[in-house]
Amino acid sequence: ALVAVWAWLFVTLNSLTVPRKNPILTLNSPPLQGGAGGGKTQFSALTRVLIGTALWCALESIWSTGSLWWTSLSYTQSPHNLAILHLGQLSGPSAVTAAIVAVNGLIAEAFIEGSSATDYITDVTDVTDVTDGWKQEGGRGKKQERRKKNWVAYILPASLFLVLHIVGWSLYNRPLIQEAGTSLKIGIIQGNIPNEIKFDSGGWRRALEGYTAGYKQLADRKVDAVLIPETALPFIWTNEYQRSTLSFYKAILERGVVAWVGGFGQEENSLTNSLLAIDKTGAIVGRYDKLKLVPLGEYIPFYEILGGIINRLSPLDARLVPGNSKQLFDTPFGRAIVGICYDSAFAENFRYQAAQGGEFMITASNNAHYKPPMLAQHHALDVMRAIETDRWAAIATNTGYSAVVNPHGETVWKSGLNTYEVRDATIYRRQTKTLYVRWGDWLTPLLLVLAGLMRLIVRN
Repeated sequence: ALVAVWAWLFVTLNSLTVPRKNPILTLNSPPLQGGAGGGKTQFSALTRVLIGTALWCALESIWSTGSLWWTSLSYTQSPHNLAILHLGQLSGPSAVTAAIVAVNGLIAEAFIEGSSATDYITDVTDVTDVTDGWKQEGGRGKKQERRKKNWVAYILPASLFLVLHIVGWSLYNRPLIQEAGTSLKIGIIQGNIPNEIKFDSGGWRRALEGYTAGYKQLADRKVDAVLIPETALPFIWTNEYQRSTLSFYKAILERGVVAWVGGFGQEENSLTNSLLAIDKTGAIVGRYDKLKLVPLGEYIPFYEILGGIINRLSPLDARLVPGNSKQLFDTPFGRAIVGICYDSAFAENFRYQAAQGGEFMITASNNAHYKPPMLAQHHALDVMRAIETDRWAAIATNTGYSAVVNPHGETVWKSGLNTYEVRDATIYRRQTKTLYVRWGDWLTPLLLVLAGLMRLIVRN
């Protein structure tokens, strides 16, 4: 859908008739040449690339405000092209997307330039023979001439590609300075509870046994906190009586190690998909409610109209409600940046929490219903969020991939798939603020303004 809308908008703008006062900027002029008035210049092609890049970034920005968001072009570079991904520290995913569109746009212009640099024919008077490049046709002669290729068309995309990687590489190569006293030893438990049994009595027993045993192992390893996945223990943890009966909760009281627990919270007559920070006394000292619920899986769009028609795909009996977009998650170790499952696709949520003082990142996901390629995509999203915010990330999932990622996007540890795992790792609290954390996505508005100014220049 995005490609179709972008193509329609771009073709519409490109086909508009404009005055010929500024031929070097005319959108529908030959690539990398002057417009209707002739003359050689690069402005025509650059205008097209600028407008195309601005349109694509704007459409992605609009799409990301909705519920069905996942497929930004920027994610094609994660987790392997760490140099380009570091452009995300400047303006978030839009910086990476803009780089991809701009480079490929210039490559397309170069291809068109190469295709158009062929023989062209000029009508002349009658000619009786064919010599010296002349061709006889029906009593009239046509001369074939070859226009020289404009090598600037080929240099531009290669140069931009190189410059972008140099900028990203310079950000990637900055040393990670870990200040004394900022380390946290985090324990991660991957429970490996299949979705088929997750919400029945057998699944509950298996989850309680596995997570309680893992918690005790990690407590013996002297970790500072234990992180478990999204809805790992699917009980209403805000209900004091209900949580007090659980073996995992009793282990917290016994061992005294902070736990970040994936479960349910209560909001009036509805439930929330929550991550709760429980201190050594058993008190809930922090709570994050999942912000981006999965349509149909966790909530019904237009519930007031369709609630009685569509059967819920979620096994929950109560209605889930999303969290507040301005919520913050405090822990005994400082403020954390939190995401639950689908939240990882929405960079702004992580940026906001980092801007408000989040010092490290933790994400909790289920993922049991996804196939391996989707799990890899999810990990790639978390890698981008760690780079953009310049934070260490601890990631706990039910079936994989659980992981630890450093601020450069390097995966320090990653679990297997469909395995029960108990892991401890050291991460570090950080207080740096990237340009993206400070200013948000400033690049998309700038590109739109520049494209608009270019359009006005063309029209005048």
